[in-house]
Amino acid sequence: MWRRAWPYTSLSRAQSCRDLAGFNMPLTFSRAFTLAACVSLSLGVRAALADDDDIPDKNGIPKSSIAHSLPDNGDPGGIRAAAAVRGITYGWTFTGEVFGNASGGTRHESVIEERFDAHIKADLEKLIGAKGLSFYISETQTNGTGGVRRDAVPSLATLSNIEAVPAARLFEVWFEQKFAEDKASLRVGQLAADSEFFISDYSDIFFTSGWASIVSNNLPDGDAAWPLATPGVRLKVETDKNLALLVGLFNGNSAGPGAGDPQIRDRSGTAFRLRDPPLLIGEMQYKYNQDSHADALPGTIRFGVWHHFGEFNDQRFDVNRLSLANPVSNGTPAQRRGDSGIYAIVDQQIYRPHGGDANKGIGLFGRVSANPSDRNIVDFFADGGLLFSGMIPARPDDKFGATFIYSRISDSASALDTDRIAFTGLPQPVRDYELVVELSYQAQIVPGWTVQPDFQYVIHPGGNIPDPTMPVSAIKNAAIFGLRTTVKY
Repeated sequence: MWRRAWPYTSLSRAQSCRDLAGFNMPLTFSRAFTLAACVSLSLGVRAALADDDDIPDKNGIPKSSIAHSLPDNGDPGGIRAAAAVRGITYGWTFTGEVFGNASGGTRHESVIEERFDAHIKADLEKLIGAKGLSFYISETQTNGTGGVRRDAVPSLATLSNIEAVPAARLFEVWFEQKFAEDKASLRVGQLAADSEFFISDYSDIFFTSGWASIVSNNLPDGDAAWPLATPGVRLKVETDKNLALLVGLFNGNSAGPGAGDPQIRDRSGTAFRLRDPPLLIGEMQYKYNQDSHADALPGTIRFGVWHHFGEFNDQRFDVNRLSLANPVSNGTPAQRRGDSGIYAIVDQQIYRPHGGDANKGIGLFGRVSANPSDRNIVDFFADGGLLFSGMIPARPDDKFGATFIYSRISDSASALDTDRIAFTGLPQPVRDYELVVELSYQAQIVPGWTVQPDFQYVIHPGGNIPDPTMPVSAIKNAAIFGLRTTVKY
């Protein structure tokens, strides 16, 4: 079949890829995707579903599902088990919370928020005999009476990772196929970068876990992160059980250019944009001492780099190299070609109880990242914390911990604020940094059902931006309380 489609030598295939990709034209995601697909075909890529941390059993039920606590495993008609035999598994997760700031911010806000996620996975080898091929589709629905981050504490960092504009939207949908004796996989479809890139294993219980503020605030519309996925392709190669290499190419603007909230511009998650400048991201992951009988403590180290091929506004100067605060400035920011960043992540267990595995005991985690100052609001990011898992004998499945998120405003953005003071003679806050501290306890009621009280304190919300009700003063530090329940089926 491939000979009919590609009756060329490797050299002629490469030349055809160059022609299809349009090397002499501006780079867009569709052209970059064409090139990536051509290269894959040229290398004979035959390509399946990446390993799941919570693989369903023979009845299609994940270990952490509440179905194990329900009559007939939550499957009285046997539909879920019958589907699993044919390679089809499905599930859903409901998360609801009461969340609000008791002090600080622009006003006091208490909200009820809900997030419902559902997914279907299909092993197409079992279903139709397509060796190594898998399919995945997920939907997310959000509801709420408001949003603390949107309405009261306009932070740079995520405060609640379920907060979003109320909507039902398609999230991820992709095909994946393994090759090279299942040591590599190629995923193609609508993808979310934050599903696999720039994430910490130990931080996932926290309300603030999510796409790092250094990318969510700098890239167009936050780009390729929940609740908006975007067309993309991802290649993963596992050289052995410890080392993995990932490369992802995504359309560089999930909702497309335009004013207003991107979640409203693409409320259904079906924009399927292909012609925006792409985002390219690569990550190396090294895991060690993962076996429960290992003498040393387990950990994971990740290094990553990304580049966006679009145009970005200079944070201080206009096209004539005048400060944007200068009264004679034309107000049009200078354009900077492309944007890049680097990051590193560490997840390290520092204590493991006797007989425990990599997910029990005390874990230390941290992320750091940096990118250019002239075209970004945030130029340095760091977060980290401690997670305690199974440390209370009477509550072996509970988790609790503390984390912080630090986002530094770029020198160029801060300098613009200083310029405004100099040119107007009026006092105003100068943006500098934002720091979010979180304490959280996740109590398991039964497997698949947790209840989680949470406290956060936000210092310099938005990086010390002016309070809209009193521009000469910055928004006050905010104390936020939350109570969340999560049910996974």
